[in-house]
Amino acid sequence: MYHICLVFIIIEKSMMKNKLDIKIEDFPFHHKLKTRWRDLDAFRHVNNATFLTYIEDARILFFKRWGINLKEKSLIVASVKIDYVSQLLHPSNIIIAQKVSRIGTKSFDIFSAIFNEEDSGLVCISTVTSVCYDFIKEKTVPVFNEIKKDLKE
Repeated sequence: MYHICLVFIIIEKSMMKNKLDIKIEDFPFHHKLKTRWRDLDAFRHVNNATFLTYIEDARILFFKRWGINLKEKSLIVASVKIDYVSQLLHPSNIIIAQKVSRIGTKSFDIFSAIFNEEDSGLVCISTVTSVCYDFIKEKTVPVFNEIKKDLKE
């Protein structure tokens, strides 16, 4: 029974790869990182929880572009969704590609894809929903103009 389930998982992953026609050129923003030995799990590949850290590192650079100041012009992560497409081994050079993919009234989405730099292979995709927030007034605020501008580019 276990082997049958594993076969279905492998087939599903293969189908997912073929359906995802995501290329690094689809993204205006790229951030390069190297995997670290500490990123590995017991199976000797990069642990799935580590990918969120990679995505966060790249997302922080977006914050700098937008003049986020962690006071009246800040952001709160409301949701994170991640789909794993292929395994990542260490050592690897990776590229985290990102773009603003949706803008609401007070929230927006950053769509990210992690690629293995060696073969441009897609490793995972993620959507992070962030809410614009004023920590001084302790309330949500409309999406900042700098973020709206990034969607148009």
